[in-house]
Amino acid sequence: MAVERHPSTSRTGDPGWEVRTATEAEIPDASRVFTTAINIPMEELLGVERDHPVDDPDRILVALDGDRVVGTANSHRFALSVPGGPRPAAGVTGVGVWPTHRRRGVLTAIMRHQLADVRARGENLAILWASEGGIYGRHGYGRAAHQHTVAVRRAHAALRPDAPRDPGLTVELAAPADVLPELDRLHRAALTRRPGGFPREGHWWGVRLWMLSRPRPDTSDLRVALVRGPDGALLGSALHRVTTQDGEDGLPAGKVTVHEPIALTPAARTALYEYLFATDLTVETVVVGLPDDDPLPALLADPAQAVRRTTGALWLRLVDVPAALAERSYAHPVDTVIEVADRHAPWNAGRWHLKTDGADTRVEATDTAPDLTVDVSHLGAAHLGRGPLTTRVDAGTAVEHTPGAAARLDTALYTPRAPLCDTGF
Repeated sequence: MAVERHPSTSRTGDPGWEVRTATEAEIPDASRVFTTAINIPMEELLGVERDHPVDDPDRILVALDGDRVVGTANSHRFALSVPGGPRPAAGVTGVGVWPTHRRRGVLTAIMRHQLADVRARGENLAILWASEGGIYGRHGYGRAAHQHTVAVRRAHAALRPDAPRDPGLTVELAAPADVLPELDRLHRAALTRRPGGFPREGHWWGVRLWMLSRPRPDTSDLRVALVRGPDGALLGSALHRVTTQDGEDGLPAGKVTVHEPIALTPAARTALYEYLFATDLTVETVVVGLPDDDPLPALLADPAQAVRRTTGALWLRLVDVPAALAERSYAHPVDTVIEVADRHAPWNAGRWHLKTDGADTRVEATDTAPDLTVDVSHLGAAHLGRGPLTTRVDAGTAVEHTPGAAARLDTALYTPRAPLCDTGF
């Protein structure tokens, strides 16, 4: 293997990288930079792109060292569910820097170029999944939605006696591909109930099912449990797989792994979990990707037996602060001046007068003294309603100039259900 040599630079040095849209010939090089940066086989990414192509190559950016691609980033246009309805958002993905060019300003150059590009497209928000949260926090993203995995041992999986049960409901088992139109309608209905998600347009159902169906040792094909009402209407679903294994005593000790439990009624949720928890030859059910306020623990007869751990977070950035604040709805009226710091998107930096009666909202530049000073990443974390700014003030990373300003803004931003994004990208 040839030894690659590169000039020594300081950690903060920026030799002025050229960043632009990738040409068709450069896209394979961009893919190789990305897969090398995150340590996955190139063949895996090429397989996904071949079987589930996404038609937005004009959004792929590259950073160049001479004529060589040394950094890349991509994004997709989504209709993100936010308070007040779906809004255009850039789903940032495919971000990577060639290992020999790390910490030389390549990522910063790409992020800044991408922000300007996304803004020019009329997308006031950007979202991403972060492999390392500290990276994107420095570029103005804030953790806006958490996901949790809850594990329940079969011995402790009894639901409360007063959990709602409807004898008119039935549970069916199917292959997801066979009922995809129904699953899509159910998924779209669930999107209206909490912020943070987006419809799976185009190839996104295929990508999602591919991700959940990848071969695993001793694991079943992907299945879906369907809960139907007396009229046959689909009221709930849960994608899941079963892993077979033996315990120390040689008896079956398999595990059910559940993704995307969706229920439109409390009784449908009870029916789903009572079916999943009773899977033969298993001793544990693990439910992946639940929001902060998911009702599963409250349904268990002994909630303390549910083992919960945080497994991921969706990061959100306000690409255009005044436009993003103006296009969402608010739970309560608020009249406040916010001073925003944003070193990567200078059009956001400054003081903004936010005034809303809860529905009609205006956000305008102002010279008035601020009530609150925050970093743009703090607003990103709070945008979906569950990233309190009072916590930032208590931590000393935001400054409250008017007593109670953070609490009043938190109250206005609040959403009754915690956000959830159930689609990786």
